[in-house]
Amino acid sequence: MKRYEWILFDADDTLFHFDAFGGLQLMFSRYGLEFAEQDYHAYQTVNRPLWIDYQNGRIGAQQLQRQRFQPWAEALQVPAQDLNSAYLTTMAEICTPIDGAVGLLAALNGEARLGIITNGFTELQQARLERTGLAHHFEVLVISEQVGMTKPHREIFDHALSLMGDPARNQVLMVGDNPDSDIRGGINAGLDTCWVNVDGRAAPEAMMPTYQVSTLAELERLLLPAKNPQRSGAGHY
Repeated sequence: MKRYEWILFDADDTLFHFDAFGGLQLMFSRYGLEFAEQDYHAYQTVNRPLWIDYQNGRIGAQQLQRQRFQPWAEALQVPAQDLNSAYLTTMAEICTPIDGAVGLLAALNGEARLGIITNGFTELQQARLERTGLAHHFEVLVISEQVGMTKPHREIFDHALSLMGDPARNQVLMVGDNPDSDIRGGINAGLDTCWVNVDGRAAPEAMMPTYQVSTLAELERLLLPAKNPQRSGAGHY
């Protein structure tokens, strides 16, 4: 792998565990409500289409956050936005870094400049960066809710690159777990990409990543071979 001036990371399920079911269980327990698997499936039936609409620019962040909790808000007789805020707070509380994230970020100190570009929400992203002590690693934090643009659209990457001082795009690597938003988005912006493919899924032909790894430790060996002489091979397409 070539040496990159900048590395952009996705946040959810790339650097941080995102246990939505656990977060919802804990949040609803504070309202005296049991939240079971069937409740989670009902929640995702509403939530997933809203996220697709959000990423495609058909709805805004506030509408997504409000609508996904509307059925529970009516049952509990509390504002839907209050439930959403409680959920994001709970998710920040239970957040832990993905295995290998802390070591990778420490190893990259002085080797590359780092940023985050995420479709997540400001209230959660900033809180967990502070709680995990990882905020200082990143010079740039681009959150879709703040800028009004989402991955995979090129515009959010262009915005990030402008904050980075407009480096040469061939000197920027986008790392993420989601081929539809992270890899497609990086390709749309003319960046090299690395898919963190934990589950070993087949790469969609229309959005082939430059590199593919199964763990962040594998990515560290790929990025920093001099520091990891016993490096194992990683997929390079």
